[in-house]
Amino acid sequence: MGKVGTIARRSFLLGSLAIAGGVAFGWWKYRTPYANPLLSELPDGGATLNPYVLIDASGVTLIAPRAEMGQGVHTTLAALVAEEMDLDWSTVKVIHGPASAAYYNAAVLEEGVPFAPIDESSLAQTMRGAMRVPAKFLGFQITGGSSSVPDAYEKMRLAGAAARIALVQAAATRLGLPADQLKTEGGAVIAPDGRRLAYTELAADAAKVAVTQDPPLKPRDQWKLLGTSLPRTDMLAKVTGTATFTADIRLPGMLYATARTNPGLGGDMRGFDASVAEGMPGVVKVVPLPNGAAVVARSTWEAMNAAAAIAFDWGPAPYAADSAAILADLAASFTPDRLDSTNRNDGDAETALGESASFEAGYSVPYLAHATMEPMTAGAWLKEGKLQVWAGNQLPTQILKVGAQLTGLPEESVSVETPFMGGGFGRRAEMDIIAQAITVAKAMEGTPVLLTWTREEDMTHDAYRPAAMGRIRARLDGQSLVALDVQTASSSVIESQVGRLGYSVPGPDSTIVQGAADQPYALPNFRVRGYRAPVMLPVGSWRSVGNSQNAFFLESALDELAHQAGVDPLDFRLSILSHDASRKVLEKLAEISNWGANAPGRAKGLAFGLSFGVPSAQVIEVEDTDRGLRLTGAWAVVDVGVALDPRNIEAQVFGGMVYGLSAAIRGEITVAEGAVEQQTFWDFEPLRLPQMPPVTVAVLENMPRIRGIGEPGTPPAAPALANAIFALTGQRLRDLPLSKSVTFA
Repeated sequence: MGKVGTIARRSFLLGSLAIAGGVAFGWWKYRTPYANPLLSELPDGGATLNPYVLIDASGVTLIAPRAEMGQGVHTTLAALVAEEMDLDWSTVKVIHGPASAAYYNAAVLEEGVPFAPIDESSLAQTMRGAMRVPAKFLGFQITGGSSSVPDAYEKMRLAGAAARIALVQAAATRLGLPADQLKTEGGAVIAPDGRRLAYTELAADAAKVAVTQDPPLKPRDQWKLLGTSLPRTDMLAKVTGTATFTADIRLPGMLYATARTNPGLGGDMRGFDASVAEGMPGVVKVVPLPNGAAVVARSTWEAMNAAAAIAFDWGPAPYAADSAAILADLAASFTPDRLDSTNRNDGDAETALGESASFEAGYSVPYLAHATMEPMTAGAWLKEGKLQVWAGNQLPTQILKVGAQLTGLPEESVSVETPFMGGGFGRRAEMDIIAQAITVAKAMEGTPVLLTWTREEDMTHDAYRPAAMGRIRARLDGQSLVALDVQTASSSVIESQVGRLGYSVPGPDSTIVQGAADQPYALPNFRVRGYRAPVMLPVGSWRSVGNSQNAFFLESALDELAHQAGVDPLDFRLSILSHDASRKVLEKLAEISNWGANAPGRAKGLAFGLSFGVPSAQVIEVEDTDRGLRLTGAWAVVDVGVALDPRNIEAQVFGGMVYGLSAAIRGEITVAEGAVEQQTFWDFEPLRLPQMPPVTVAVLENMPRIRGIGEPGTPPAAPALANAIFALTGQRLRDLPLSKSVTFA
């Protein structure tokens, strides 16, 4: 794997773009930084040393330009800068900052390179580095793909180090001393005689100092903040109820809106009758939308009541009318003309399998909603040639483009504020509700408008995790796995999601085989093929993307093969894992879960998955009770290379497990008469608190590069649970959600 001959076409094209980009635009242009967006709105007496550092009389404010949606990214990213600046953590303030290409995400494109995540060859590293060129010119400020920490790890430390050098130089000039005689501590420059100059005193002078773009970074053994579990900067506001989410924003004269669009997703609107709604209390205006309408009222409640009174004439959905027909279309996609990629083809799987494989099985997973706890909300205000947007979002620079397109204003006249978010999981990278809010604001020019969807509108108008099917054949030679053939089919997330943003990516979609083709299993004959199902329901990035379904397919099959071979499932995986760090993850998991020892009436199942460069493995323990199966224990081990904040990493893995187990047990989006049937949490139910078992997480640091952890906690949860159920009951479950086959207490 990773050989030139196996390069997928899409990846090759992206790589070509990267290299050509450097030539076409000029290396000097690539090295030229974007303008500091903080300069345009400096507070009185304030100074900015680079796009990440703002200093005024009140102290130092750091910019963490990735969305804080509960994952603690503001804390971890700010610590990168604070460490290098020698700041007192208790004084650090953190904001998301403005939408700007200066905060482009270079690491998010690395997943597109045609090399395995564990390939550390010079060619692989060169290609990953080359992806920074198109990333720079695309200028996407995006939170996603578990990329925030890998992208920021050096970039934001360099920003902090450069700021510190500028502050020290300013102090040296003021004191008339050589800079190398000064030190920094607690947000101040310290002279040899003990004189102390606070950064707030030096900021204006420091902003005039020209410093190198490549200042030296602190060695790890000198870290004081990084590598420790810091108090989260967002926690106090959240536990006291003072944190500001989009729905909390209030402005003088603000009106409130909601929207309804065609429940046949992608279908048009033939017309609507709003005569009843327009006469209802509080209603100010009904605004037509491209495939529906919005009601503007004096309160959100009045807007929602009136929207329910509008009679719509919807056009039909452009896909099969019910789930059975959609699944039939999905099952029919395993054909040569729908073959999207053969991303892995080691040995000769076809010959090794022979005419009759010793193992054949089919697996399936349903569509899934993101179901963020915070309702979908966006605010907009068009006034005097400027557009202000407020929205919890994962892609603020795209909002600049959408705002410009919808209003005719230049992007420079559009500004975006990104408040805290109550969950994202990929949902808030979509522009749908934001475009609606801007459209309403345009119709209500001069008036700020806050648009909120009902939970039902959200659940039925998501960009879902695609339904998918897997077909796996294998051959055992005694206790050895000698051939494995994986076929997986789903609609293309890249085609659907990137298409909605107005872009197209030619070639295969690597997310279809993500979590199968890129796994560090070394087999003599190993083939993975992806089939692109037709575009049906709109699909998008759901936490861990293709890993979420393919880990279930592959790790379920490996468990079946282990039992068929008469080998312990953990030993079976260790026998085919060629990757040392991944082996250590499994060995640690065996240790902390006491693998091989079961309490009476209980059993354990395990699963492994390498996603976004993170080896991650989990054990789930279940017990059979009078009320059904009960989850009694959960253990997880991950390897992130460098653990910047161990407690935050543990929390993210914990959250990823909850998300994955919730989906595994009850998550399912179904379709009837062209519309999604599930409406809210009562029929798309996550795990309840008493149902979640105690969790133990171990974090290792054997990987050679730092990786993000927002998603790798999710993929192993479903197969580990299904494998535990088999270990306890002998019932093999190949289709999700599991509650369709067994009862859970």
